[in-house]
Amino acid sequence: MKKHLLTFFKGMAMGSADVVPGVSGGTIAFITGIYDTLLESIRRVNPSIIPLWRDQGFKAVWEHINGSFLSALLSGILIAIFTLAKGVTWGLATYPIILWSFFFGLIVASALHMIKQIESWTISKVVMVALGTFFAWQITVANPLTLDVNPLTVFLAGSIAICAMILPGISGSLILLLLGMYSSILSAAKQFDVATLAIFASGCLVGLLSFSHVLSWLLRKYRELTMTFLTGLIIGALVKIWPWKEVISWRVNSAGEQVPLIEKNLLPWTYETVVSQPSELAVAIMMMGLGFCIVVGMEKLAHRLAD
Repeated sequence: MKKHLLTFFKGMAMGSADVVPGVSGGTIAFITGIYDTLLESIRRVNPSIIPLWRDQGFKAVWEHINGSFLSALLSGILIAIFTLAKGVTWGLATYPIILWSFFFGLIVASALHMIKQIESWTISKVVMVALGTFFAWQITVANPLTLDVNPLTVFLAGSIAICAMILPGISGSLILLLLGMYSSILSAAKQFDVATLAIFASGCLVGLLSFSHVLSWLLRKYRELTMTFLTGLIIGALVKIWPWKEVISWRVNSAGEQVPLIEKNLLPWTYETVVSQPSELAVAIMMMGLGFCIVVGMEKLAHRLAD
């Protein structure tokens, strides 16, 4: 029970991260030590479980796919998304610098955690870090699309976004934002629109079951190169999470509210001049430190539990 409860809280941490555009639940899975277990458990959900269920029953299938782990983790993710969606969006709108600074510290510590996983560095691994960084950076600076909200686009958005959600450094929420579907899906979660959420979940399921096989295979065959690429993804995501931004253009969300569309990163002292608002630098540094320390604490806790 203690183990499942801990997995549940890790799921809540992943769900909390996935609500924020630019922060990845996959990063949280990495620093809490459950990434490989998560991918392997998802990978085992395939047609082979049908004859297993026919021959040995439901209990054998449940143990084969690590069902207790998946159910505890998924429960935590869903509860976090449904309970924190409104609070996180309010926090980003009301205290953007403070909240983004906290997430920035989280991601910096996560990148350092990933780097420590690499036993030896070669030119090819450095190149993979650079490629991962460039790929994530390109995603963060891409101009958002505007898709009509219908069952097909909601399904496709779910299948694409879930792939990002299990990749460290690339946020599923950011992908939804780039597809122009973020506000619609978030509104569905806040209003508990069962029809929209069911279609989105179906897309997520299809994308997750297919992409997890690819990623799991890469980690088994080319673990170090894959890890260095994933490290680059985390580093590249820092561009999106930088706390001091100037809004270049705005968009109207599904609630009829104006929200930022394209933003430009600024230095704290330049931010005060351009935006004519305080940079809150001291508080921001404290929040970065808090986010950094939380990741370090989670890392140490994961090592202690593993021992």
